[in-house]
Amino acid sequence: MTDLQTREVAVSQKPNARQQSGKQSAGAGKKGSPSRRRDGLFAYLTLSPTLVVVGLLMAYPFYVAIDLSFRGGRVQSLTEVGALPLTLDNYVSILTDPQLLGDLGRSVVYTLGVLIPAFLIGLGLALLLNRSFPGRRIFRPLVLLPWAVPGIAVSAAFAWMLDASYGIVNAVLRHLGLIQENIAWLADPDSAMLAVIIPTIWKYYPFFTLVLLAALQSVPGELYEAAQLDGAKARQQFRYVTWPAVRTASALSIVITAIGIFREFDFIYPLTGGGPNNATQTLAIRIYNEAFQYFQLGLAAALGVITMLIATAVLAVFMRSLRTQS
Repeated sequence: MTDLQTREVAVSQKPNARQQSGKQSAGAGKKGSPSRRRDGLFAYLTLSPTLVVVGLLMAYPFYVAIDLSFRGGRVQSLTEVGALPLTLDNYVSILTDPQLLGDLGRSVVYTLGVLIPAFLIGLGLALLLNRSFPGRRIFRPLVLLPWAVPGIAVSAAFAWMLDASYGIVNAVLRHLGLIQENIAWLADPDSAMLAVIIPTIWKYYPFFTLVLLAALQSVPGELYEAAQLDGAKARQQFRYVTWPAVRTASALSIVITAIGIFREFDFIYPLTGGGPNNATQTLAIRIYNEAFQYFQLGLAAALGVITMLIATAVLAVFMRSLRTQS
């Protein structure tokens, strides 16, 4: 055999060698799959106690709420619930009650009235804090401070500021000549909703600031430099660089906050109790009143289930739209 023929045979054998090595690696992968399965099983076994505890903490209250929502009658203690008959009367009563639409409408107005301004304020402050300026390290914690204050403390402070007789808000407005007489912010049906929206905005805007600031800081500075070299103005930079970077974070924070505001209790009840004349009675306040003022625990539980279904539907629509955009 000549040298040329020998080289040709060697070349023809190289692919076979590669195929054999591929088969060996595939075999090694197959041999390794039981190990991966064991690792996965070990991970599940390690997490199972936590999953069981969390599942019980979530499943049992959910079961109690569902069971309670089908119990008709008035009770003054949870020990009496088991003696109540199972019925659909609670859901029939709620769904045929014209007051439900009013409570739902006020919940939507309250949610949007807080959500939109809080998001815009949070976005503006996030854009500001993303820039370098003197005193930024001091300004950052001050901006986020309202988020750390308990809601009941915020409500007490705003109740004093909005007081019709000695509140600082009326004093400032009179000093500026904007009003001639004191306004009963919390006792007037026309102003009560605004009076509970304002402190809720003050409480929620730091959350948007924190989330959006974290998203902004993940944007490479080179993108802004390239946009400036291309002649992009500030509005164009926001549209084509900033907003795409914070869009997902904005959507997530909006949905999470909207669900929290929709069931908000800490601000409305201490300030107005749902009044005057049900002007600020949202679904959350209605649930509390039915349970602890009228002792209709089954009716309150049914309202809670309906509120949960509404929040779940909103979350499902959001997740679907987010998946479509992705």
